[in-house]
Amino acid sequence: MGPAHKGAQHRGTAGEPEVMTSALEGTGKEGKKESSKKCSVAGSPVEGLLQPVKLSRAELYKEPTNEELNRLRETESLFHSSLLRLQVEELLKEVRLSEKKKERIDAFLRKVNQRIMRVPSTPETELTNQAWLQDGVRVPLHQVPYTVKGCFRFLPPAQVTVVGSYLLGTCIRPDINVDVALTMPREILQDKDGLNQRYFRKRALYLAHLAHHLSQDPLFGSVRFSYTNGCHLKPLLLLRPHGKDERLVTVRLHPCPPPDFFRPCRLLPSKNNVRTAWYRGQSPSGDGDPEPPTPRYNTWVLQDTTLESHAQLLSTVLGSASGLKDGVALLKVWLRQRELDKGLGGFSGFLVSMLVAFLVSTHKIHTTMSGYQVLRSTLQFLASTDLTVNGISLCFSSDPSLPALADFHQAFPVVFLDSSGHLNLCADVTASTCHQVQHEARLSMVLLDSKADDGFQLLLMTPKPMIRAFDHILHLRPLSRLQAACHRLKLWPELQDHGGDYVSAALGPLTTLLEQGLGSRLHLLAHSRPPVSEWDISQDPPKHRDSGVLTLGLLLRPEGLTSVLELGPEADQPEAADFRQFWGSRSELRRFQDGAIREAVVWEAASMAQKRLIPHQVVTHLLTLHADIPDTCIHYTGGLLDALIQGLKEASNTKGRMVVSQGGELVMVPNVEAILEDFAILGEGLVQAVEARSERWTV
Repeated sequence: MGPAHKGAQHRGTAGEPEVMTSALEGTGKEGKKESSKKCSVAGSPVEGLLQPVKLSRAELYKEPTNEELNRLRETESLFHSSLLRLQVEELLKEVRLSEKKKERIDAFLRKVNQRIMRVPSTPETELTNQAWLQDGVRVPLHQVPYTVKGCFRFLPPAQVTVVGSYLLGTCIRPDINVDVALTMPREILQDKDGLNQRYFRKRALYLAHLAHHLSQDPLFGSVRFSYTNGCHLKPLLLLRPHGKDERLVTVRLHPCPPPDFFRPCRLLPSKNNVRTAWYRGQSPSGDGDPEPPTPRYNTWVLQDTTLESHAQLLSTVLGSASGLKDGVALLKVWLRQRELDKGLGGFSGFLVSMLVAFLVSTHKIHTTMSGYQVLRSTLQFLASTDLTVNGISLCFSSDPSLPALADFHQAFPVVFLDSSGHLNLCADVTASTCHQVQHEARLSMVLLDSKADDGFQLLLMTPKPMIRAFDHILHLRPLSRLQAACHRLKLWPELQDHGGDYVSAALGPLTTLLEQGLGSRLHLLAHSRPPVSEWDISQDPPKHRDSGVLTLGLLLRPEGLTSVLELGPEADQPEAADFRQFWGSRSELRRFQDGAIREAVVWEAASMAQKRLIPHQVVTHLLTLHADIPDTCIHYTGGLLDALIQGLKEASNTKGRMVVSQGGELVMVPNVEAILEDFAILGEGLVQAVEARSERWTV
């Protein structure tokens, strides 16, 4: 682009001058008169200010055009109001990529493709012989145990394919990521590479060799490693352009096998592909004990084989339906504002795109819907469907050889099958995350149905981090304590399935433990793991304990929150032993006024503020007893307003009413603090009355 010619230096918005010029040329004398009027206005004392447009009576009251009528009908049928439509359209303009940036990204992608295909090959060596790796680059994988069978050589990829949201036109700002699948040649792979992390070792070595050569190219300003959705067995390579475009885009390279290389029947949830003897460094026992299934390991292998097929499916469904694409973009914004798409186990933008494809295939969403309708229909489905109980599937085949949904429910807490019927798209999503998504969708539907003026602001524009969404928050750190929790809970099969990731292995059992202990006090328990940050290619990959803290959020029920009594079964019931085992030393026999002798747990709490913090006692006791996590590693946040309430109560010295000065006159107004104090005393009296109904049973 060169400098503009002289006639163009005083132009406004691009495209407007040409229209204005042609309009002036076609009006003759009237155009000259209009021009003279404009000149006189420009020379007036209010030069530079916008002047009101003067319309004739005919122009002011002319009939609306067909386009305007159609837009009014669309607004009436597809949106609550014209304001909501304008807000949605402006939001989509802000998060979409401009055409100029797309052109620059496309040019960068073509150069990336050329650089990748020029990376030289290497001779074949054993997987454990990594002396050929150049200095300055480390393998982006924890190779534990190190000994593994197989050979490796580097060959340029057989195919380089852009997949993901950029290709579909559903990526949103500010972080633009372009996913590129690198199909590794068949000559690199062997038949049994699905066993004992062999495929993942080759995948990591493939990236290490690429990283070394691409880091020396001046085209790239940054070449770093990261994890695919937080999975430590699946690193990826991040490429960013050099110079002023460094923040323009991040290209993520995903090595993958040929689509039909691994047989799906070997990667079913009930199959084992990580041998116990190899993982524990033992010699094969030969006693014939069955190997534990490795459903998540199998899923991570299958995910790499379906990158292209999923991109083709989404391209077919979304296609030219702009409303579906707008809906996917709005859903991604909705997830991001609530931090539901972060880290391993998050409800990612890819999952919500596949969910929209499922709703289209089941005719719950039509391709002619607007983005707002797609958002509303998807939220309605999420609010009314519990994927932990009733899984869904994009596979409509009646082939009897395919596994049933029930088989996946036995292996995974959340089930959503892809079109092949073999891959669970929600394999990494925990039950807690699924319930949190369902809870947020219900709140959003209530907000949309209320047609509140600030509904759009609350739904899509207001961040809602965990600290604002939950009553109590607790942080577990250091994360290395979860390794001891895995030993105490005997989670050897889970560790084997997760490749040694003790944080992920312990997360599900810990949340289940706390949900059982909190019982009726708890409405929702959610967790948050910060995404693992990227690292330099010359550094070792971060360890599991380096991922910060594990945060748990508790949304509590007012009913039963302040109860100090956990009532168990009668002493002669079989369930009494399980109750004692669960609560440990806190369980004791108590005799009640009706003559029943039951197991019970009584918590120490003298004031109402202490009763509101009984969940803290429950969490600390259970984690120490069952997971070997001491209270020094549990950083609990709750009841922060109690000190403020107590201070207000102490400042109140009158009951019911207080005298204040307004405009020089003394006025009697209600004393809210004193009323609150009366309610607190009443609540404490009720609790004491309940406690008086039971007494400690001594033998």
